[in-house]
Amino acid sequence: MSEAALEEISVLSAIYCDPGEWQLLSRSENGITVMIQTNVRRIAESEIRLRLVLDLPVTYPSCLPNLSVSSEELTRAQCKELRDKLLDQARERLSQPMIHDLVLWTQQNFNSVIGNSIRDEKHLLSAVTDDGTWITLLHLDHMRAKNKYVKTLEKWTSDLRLTGKLMFMGKIILILLQGDKSDIRDYLVLQKTCKVDVDSTGKKCKERMISVLCEMKLSPEHQRLTTFEVKEYPAASELERDFALAGLSTLFTEFVLGLL
Repeated sequence: MSEAALEEISVLSAIYCDPGEWQLLSRSENGITVMIQTNVRRIAESEIRLRLVLDLPVTYPSCLPNLSVSSEELTRAQCKELRDKLLDQARERLSQPMIHDLVLWTQQNFNSVIGNSIRDEKHLLSAVTDDGTWITLLHLDHMRAKNKYVKTLEKWTSDLRLTGKLMFMGKIILILLQGDKSDIRDYLVLQKTCKVDVDSTGKKCKERMISVLCEMKLSPEHQRLTTFEVKEYPAASELERDFALAGLSTLFTEFVLGLL
């Protein structure tokens, strides 16, 4: 490989020095294969881990690297779309060291590339299967950093145009959401992938103990909620009354009563 390419690899190993960020996967007479893992942010500060594997032939950077993109939080189609955009950027940088530039470009342009894909998928899904308003009832096991957690949920529901209630009754924590089903799905992605709480040592952590109790389409007997409200209930009877006022007595009986 050229001296410039070898120097670039040495510099990259120093830049991406945190655990798991950089790995030299293979080295042979045919070239070098490296892996870079980097974080990018989605809406509401949701963090996504991207894994870039670059196969650099001996003639690199005079030829394009073979490139793959993967992430647990993205679909295969979204990873392919991001890979295609990165190859377009690589063509513009042919004959010069480009890997660090490609990583920076990904971090800076991720939302514009993937955001369009997400909006297109949501529009198609809504048009085909999810017309109307949906109701989802969630159960949280606990909140350690309660104030921060509540503010985060309020921001997510506002950003995604969701209404409903965050309900506290003793140790029971329920989240009732109303809105487009695709927006509720986006909320669940945020809930499961963001570091929204802290563990027993005070370290930020993701929500691991959330369960979906019920999903259903809003029907005429259900009340359409217009805000997202946070409410504390001193007694189960008051919680049951609010479910009844919203036309959701069946949900209370089938999914909440057993938690009390």
